[in-house]
Amino acid sequence: MEENSQPKPAENAGQTIIINQVEPKKNGMGTAGFILALLGLLLCWVPVLDWILWLLGVIFSLIGVFRKPKGLAIAGLVISFLGLILLIVLVGAIFTTAALM
Repeated sequence: MEENSQPKPAENAGQTIIINQVEPKKNGMGTAGFILALLGLLLCWVPVLDWILWLLGVIFSLIGVFRKPKGLAIAGLVISFLGLILLIVLVGAIFTTAALM
């Protein structure tokens, strides 16, 4: 006298949900190169500090270009080379005015 002849469903017989979250990739060297290049561009009127920041910005940005994501590393390179052009113009202007005196 079995009233319930149907098998009981297992308690854990549901769908298994697997969440595979990909961690966002970070490029610390590219970000550091971008920030140093930006600081070098903003502080271009301080001679020795500008050279140090420019050189570090170029080095870190070049390393960051070979990693992913590349956005800030490329921006750091562009800003570094704009800073280099500005540095050459400022040094040329200083030497030109010094030669005229």
